[in-house]
Amino acid sequence: MFDLLTPKLIQLTTEVGETIMSFYNSNISVEMKDDETPLTIADETAHKLIEKGLAEITPNTPILSEESDAISFHERSKWSEYWLVDPLDGTRDFLNHTGEFCICIAYIKNHTPIFGMVYAPINKTHYYTTENNSTFKLHNNITKQLYVQSPHQPLEVVIGHNSAHNKDLQEHLQQQESYKVSKLGSALKFCSIADGTYDYYPRFGPCSEWDTAAGVCILQGAGGSVVSEDGKPLRYNTKDDLISPIFFASSKP
Repeated sequence: MFDLLTPKLIQLTTEVGETIMSFYNSNISVEMKDDETPLTIADETAHKLIEKGLAEITPNTPILSEESDAISFHERSKWSEYWLVDPLDGTRDFLNHTGEFCICIAYIKNHTPIFGMVYAPINKTHYYTTENNSTFKLHNNITKQLYVQSPHQPLEVVIGHNSAHNKDLQEHLQQQESYKVSKLGSALKFCSIADGTYDYYPRFGPCSEWDTAAGVCILQGAGGSVVSEDGKPLRYNTKDDLISPIFFASSKP
């Protein structure tokens, strides 16, 4: 199914990415949502375009997006399969012009992500998985299969821009023998481990299920892993809220 859908999803995300970039260098207003995260016209426009595009590609599949109207767990719990979307992951990075933002689209089946696509509009790069659980990167019309690399020495750790002062993260990192910390926005952190740039992404701060699902697929397809504190894979749509647990994304299987 997904191998047939991938070209359509690449076209959809490319077009949405062009729309996002049309807002990138303009002065746009910012609202703050209830969870204190920013919302812009770029987020809302991307959401509408992706929702419309996915509804045309798979008409009978539910769609849960960060910018969807609230959907109760009573309703969501009836879904065995659905699209999980972050139309603009890294809105703060978008506003700060770091370039470190992306579109995230995942397909969830029985609480598990089974397909992921991440598109970085700033450099027109796609990351996506295939039905045989492999991960590919598409850039400048060149497709390359991705494999995680053996850990660097010192360990290359990647975290979000706002995570550096998290007390739990600092205590966790102090348990590592030797490491170097870099900062990167959005789900591109998962992709950067998948392509061998970094080794490890520990996440202690809050994030939501649409922030992780596509990246989890991409990293796992490249041979890495993402587990919660109990060492088990992340599960999706199992509770009333959509907050992801503490997790550890690694180049290790």
